[in-house]
Amino acid sequence: MSDSQTLFAKAQKFIPGGVNSPVRACLSVDCDPLFIAKAKGARLWTVEGKELIDYVMSWGPMLLGHAHPEVVKAVHHAVDQGASFGAPCPAEVELAEMLVAALPGVDMIRMVNSGTEATMSALRLARGYTGRNKMLKFAGCYHGHADAFLASAGSGVATLSIPGTPGVPQSVVADTLLAPYNDLDAVEALFAVHGADIAAVIVEPVAGNMGMVLPQPGFLPSLRILTQRHGALLIFDEVITGFRLAYGGAQNIFGIIPDLTCLGKIIGGGFPVGAYGGRREIMSRIAPCGDIYQAGTLSGNPVAMAAGVATLRALQQCDYMELTRKTKALASELKDILEERGVQVQLNCMASLFTLFFGSEPVTNFASASKADGKTYAGFYRQMREAGVALAPSAFECAFTSFAHTDEDFEKTLDAARIVQF
Repeated sequence: MSDSQTLFAKAQKFIPGGVNSPVRACLSVDCDPLFIAKAKGARLWTVEGKELIDYVMSWGPMLLGHAHPEVVKAVHHAVDQGASFGAPCPAEVELAEMLVAALPGVDMIRMVNSGTEATMSALRLARGYTGRNKMLKFAGCYHGHADAFLASAGSGVATLSIPGTPGVPQSVVADTLLAPYNDLDAVEALFAVHGADIAAVIVEPVAGNMGMVLPQPGFLPSLRILTQRHGALLIFDEVITGFRLAYGGAQNIFGIIPDLTCLGKIIGGGFPVGAYGGRREIMSRIAPCGDIYQAGTLSGNPVAMAAGVATLRALQQCDYMELTRKTKALASELKDILEERGVQVQLNCMASLFTLFFGSEPVTNFASASKADGKTYAGFYRQMREAGVALAPSAFECAFTSFAHTDEDFEKTLDAARIVQF
């Protein structure tokens, strides 16, 4: 088998940048990507056979760990029956029922194939339902790569310092309103001017694409009040937070009921999947019930649905509080180790995800996240990777733990941090 360097060189001849999603190229951390041959539990193995403790976890979905036996069993059984039907299957009904039961803001749900599909479909639905065109999003929040969302987006757009809208007509983003995350004054000002034209406010209830940023007290409740007052819909993008912060997601923790919820990642157990759901009166506008069209050949794919059902069943038996405790202990000790070395670090942590921002200023929005020292993070990333710890190759992403991570994994991670040179 070829090594990572050889594979990357070959990939660049046939795939733009040698990768199928930009952050994977590791440009912001000044190294080439590692090509992965297999994964199990909380570990990855490269094509060269190097073993790493994984804190990327496929960018969040692998909360149970890689190749969880119950998920693998369900997938094997499903694929033996056929990979795709282009017709309804029992597993999509079962998964839909589980999601509706878990999410207080969801009466009905539609399966799609990615988080991007979920958010773009939810926005179309919100516009059709309200008869309005404008959408308000927050700088640094990433809601997929659909045209309307790429204004001041986080994730790979921020990592690579790419202006958000090349190839997107100005007429499309003209209806995208921007406010800083956690800035209620800015939101209120936009509603004061555009309130009658705003179809929806879309927000990551806990931001995960400018690094992890927590909502400040009162932020989410005020968004709920403002949208209701002005007749706009509140859309929670829970593609990252759904079933990771808690079983069901952020809306269960914060007690805020959105009009629409977007899901992905965990609900597919590692397979391509997304979903959007909400109040029955809104969701009933989607074809074939209503007049707002959205479709997909692979939506409700039987293999992905089986993986999702098995994942949610397993998560129902998991101790989220214990994983939260262990994650906070790991992240806090990492911060202490770095500060003992004279490195200024800000820690944002909740449930099973965290971000270490290298800098002296607390991070509450995209502007403060952007001030973090990316060069120091890049050096930290490279040395941790060499020591057998896989972190996100971007300072604008989260670290993810899982129920598969062990105390030994955490100790080895801390040992690796102790020998990093700054």
